[in-house]
Amino acid sequence: MGARKRISAKARKEALKSVSFAKLNNVPSSPRKMRLVVDMIRGMEVFRALGVLKYSNKEAAAKVEKLLRSAIANWEQKNERKAESGELYVTSVNVDCSTTLKRMRPAPQGRGYRIRKRSNHVTLFVDAKEVVKDTEYNKESQN
Repeated sequence: MGARKRISAKARKEALKSVSFAKLNNVPSSPRKMRLVVDMIRGMEVFRALGVLKYSNKEAAAKVEKLLRSAIANWEQKNERKAESGELYVTSVNVDCSTTLKRMRPAPQGRGYRIRKRSNHVTLFVDAKEVVKDTEYNKESQN
């Protein structure tokens, strides 16, 4: 690894130490199906998001719910306190393609149709909501 890559990798690793996230690799469902579930909770308060995922009919919702619980636990571990209602929000969620297994299905006249069994990676970031402090500018804009 070159010096520049090593420095940028070290900086990226240090930046991830300050944020709370959870990552789920090689989920055996297509990224498109996972994005449908993830779009429901993006930017939502975490306890409300848990309720949405719990009552969703999608199979991917159970996996995302478990991932969200893990991200909340990671945040609590880093901040050394319990998360309160209305405090934590899902800041961003990424769904990336993973490996695709290629399989063959027998078809008429000696042919074979290709089946692509897709999988994905999900990364979920959780953070406390920023509270806007009362400054002179904010007081003037309210008047």
